[in-house]
Amino acid sequence: MRSHFRFTVLLVVILVGGSVANFWSYLGEAHVDRKALSDFPNQLGAWNQKGRDHVIDSATMSVLRASDYLLRDYSDGKGGSANFYVGYYASQRDGVSYHSPLNCLPGTGWVMTRPEKLAITPADGGPAFEANRYLIESGSSKSVLIYWYHGRGRRVASEYWGKIYTVVDSVRMRRSDAALVRVTVPVGDSEAIALGMASDFASKASVSLSQFVPD
Repeated sequence: MRSHFRFTVLLVVILVGGSVANFWSYLGEAHVDRKALSDFPNQLGAWNQKGRDHVIDSATMSVLRASDYLLRDYSDGKGGSANFYVGYYASQRDGVSYHSPLNCLPGTGWVMTRPEKLAITPADGGPAFEANRYLIESGSSKSVLIYWYHGRGRRVASEYWGKIYTVVDSVRMRRSDAALVRVTVPVGDSEAIALGMASDFASKASVSLSQFVPD
């Protein structure tokens, strides 16, 4: 009798779960309004766009499969420079998702060392969030890298938590849109100075991102 009851409960759970999954699949993703990343501000405090936006080649895009992206250089007018990348994915339901720098950069010859978590405080005084910080090197080139995952009102450093939140928000909000945000600053005479510049840029850029990667 007890085994029959357990079987019935399990069957009901499976049927209800399947019905919910089919229902959400039928409804599809909720629509969110956003601006194209090409319209991202070309001035962020003392940082100004340097040159034209970079265009990613078709072979790389076939791997990234981003819905929209921005790859742009900025200068602070004092000799400092920052490379800014945002890869936005309108939906992650079909297995399309952002690519972690932990996988991409080593594959292109960069060595990533000295991992740390870093608190970024948005320039508008909003709540601080956690980002990843690495020192990356390739030959004689050395840079400070800061990156995080941004979307649906969340800013997280952990790729795994980002995936968990994607599943939760896909059910709760009918949304799985998100972006990888990356800031890279070359190391000159001082790694500390480069880190300060990267943190400052990230602080200012994070304020404007919600128009392009919706909360």
